[in-house]
Amino acid sequence: LRSEINMLNDRIYHSVNNGVYKCGFATTQEAYDEVVIPLFETLDWLEKILSSKRYLTGNHITESDWRLFTTLIRFDPVYVCHFKCNVRRVIDYPNLSNYLRDLYQYPGVAQTVNMVHIKNHYFCSHENINPSRVVPTGPDIDFSDPHNRNNLKK
Repeated sequence: LRSEINMLNDRIYHSVNNGVYKCGFATTQEAYDEVVIPLFETLDWLEKILSSKRYLTGNHITESDWRLFTTLIRFDPVYVCHFKCNVRRVIDYPNLSNYLRDLYQYPGVAQTVNMVHIKNHYFCSHENINPSRVVPTGPDIDFSDPHNRNNLKK
């Protein structure tokens, strides 16, 4: 799976993991417009992949899934509002949102996610984006809701 994982990692890093930061720190409309489109094209592409596969490469979790997880878990609570990544939310993608909950519910993972810490870090550390350092209350997302991904095969 090495070549498939490398291809996924490359696209996920450039347009999703780093893409949210490119959106958030864009200082011109042109710069923002240039990066927000590839971000959502990649999320659309991932949504399609996950319509027939439980994980990005099939039935087994790989490095690519965990690389994507770190951005997806922060997407709706932080990046939608703080980094202006608001074309669609992860919750608007049925497969991506179920996939996110599936990964979150993997043994030991939920305990590593501290949403209060995540939100405080982002909303309070980027004074040029959020000079008031107000941390929004929502959204209220229950990552422990059923994910219905058990039936998907390769």
